[in-house]
Amino acid sequence: MEKIYVYDTTLRDGSQAEGVNFSLEDKLRIAHKLDEFGIDYIEGGWPYANPKDNLFFRKMKESKLHKAKLVAFGSTRRAKKKVTEDKQVEALIRAETPVITIFGKSWDLHVTSALKTELEENLAMVEETISYLKKYTDEVIFDAEHFFDGYFSNPEYALEVLNAALRGGADWIVLCDTNGGRLPHEIYEITKKVINRFPKASVGIHAHNDSETAVANTIMAVLAGARQVHGTVNGIGERTGNANLCSIIPNLQLKMKYNLIPTENLKYLTELARFVAELSNMPLPRNMPYVGESAFAHKGGVHASAVMKKTETYEHINPESVGNVRKITVSDLAGKSNLLYKLKEFGIKVKESSEELHTLIDKIKKLESEGYHFEAAEASLELLCRRHFGLVRDYFDFEAYRVLIAKRKSDNLPTSEATVRLSVEGIQEHTAALGNGPVSALDRALREALEEFYPNLKEMQLIDYKVRIINESAGTSARVRVLIESTDGKMKWGTVGVSENVIEASWIALRDAIVYKLMKDEEI
Repeated sequence: MEKIYVYDTTLRDGSQAEGVNFSLEDKLRIAHKLDEFGIDYIEGGWPYANPKDNLFFRKMKESKLHKAKLVAFGSTRRAKKKVTEDKQVEALIRAETPVITIFGKSWDLHVTSALKTELEENLAMVEETISYLKKYTDEVIFDAEHFFDGYFSNPEYALEVLNAALRGGADWIVLCDTNGGRLPHEIYEITKKVINRFPKASVGIHAHNDSETAVANTIMAVLAGARQVHGTVNGIGERTGNANLCSIIPNLQLKMKYNLIPTENLKYLTELARFVAELSNMPLPRNMPYVGESAFAHKGGVHASAVMKKTETYEHINPESVGNVRKITVSDLAGKSNLLYKLKEFGIKVKESSEELHTLIDKIKKLESEGYHFEAAEASLELLCRRHFGLVRDYFDFEAYRVLIAKRKSDNLPTSEATVRLSVEGIQEHTAALGNGPVSALDRALREALEEFYPNLKEMQLIDYKVRIINESAGTSARVRVLIESTDGKMKWGTVGVSENVIEASWIALRDAIVYKLMKDEEI
């Protein structure tokens, strides 16, 4: 298996994504997670750019990486300035990393319009900066910014920029599709021409995803001869993001048989993706290839039936190879195979010929036609199945609830108050609570009524609440679906409620959320 070097820029390029703001601790944790996973190069940031990056590189001196090489990122010297007098170049040296990456302009438009300098001066900036940095570090990588656009504009000049980098002693020349506008066939053709022009050079690819071809562009560059691939975990980055390493790595390693990371580490890919998603506060799209929750989900009955007999019928790889899991969902499109799979998952034994099974299928399809959505609320699905077979006990007897919303002229916001009346093993409870809104008040009143009997409910909290109109044409009489996600710090679960009344829909989902928590705690 030929080696392809993986260069991660999550901590630098990824941090430029809108809404991402890594703390120092986040950056340290991600760096070590990437190192454990087997990444070859970790670009930590720009030492001259901000105090956080400076502190990150200082902290990393005290906390060594096991496999990965830490990279400091910066620019060529400024125009008309000596490299020895450029403070940002000196900051790169002070970072004391084994690798330094600098970027330089390879598009003549940028040289004359952005840098406002001469083409020859830009070549000198590239060569002199690399030559100077080579005295202080083991390895220098040159990012040829806007290379592909530069090549289309002025191919000889773009190639001359690469030549200047190689004269300066660059260990790698990396071709950057900085605007993300080039297509796979263009990337292949130009990368091939670069390798033919500089046959002894080590070439890399750095793609952005503005045309949604960053992963494909990276693969095509590898086919053309590039041996270093740049990207970020989950593809986060400026604008529409960078090439997604969570797709690049399995594509190249599992399907094209290149060696990128230790084979035994590939099963941690999904864990890495979710770890970075959590720290970046960028939710992982459910349909993200390889690592998303729906990447190996089967909804259609025909699909589910086939995949249960032979997984490759509807799965391009084994989900366990990247640390993900197969998921069979139950919906109005589902058949008997889907439900049998879920019942087995829930630990419910039932014969395939059972009349009760067919009754349950009909019940689920009827509820889905009314607006229930069990794909996103598997806790409600499990409760529905267990109740159908009489496997859920009554934790409380509900009697009544009431929700009041009031606003006086002097109030900035309305006041919400809820009362709940129920009994637990014959003991009556009647509680009231205020909340930020009617659902918040109802949730608090229900908890207050139950926590004396079930103290473990104090661990539980709601982390997401969504409302969707199902039949919009009905106007104010429209049916609504409420989805609630809950957690107790150990697990997360989703519940659903549907009604023409948003409070009733919320009550159904809240009740299921609490019953599911109590049921699961009893199973432990």
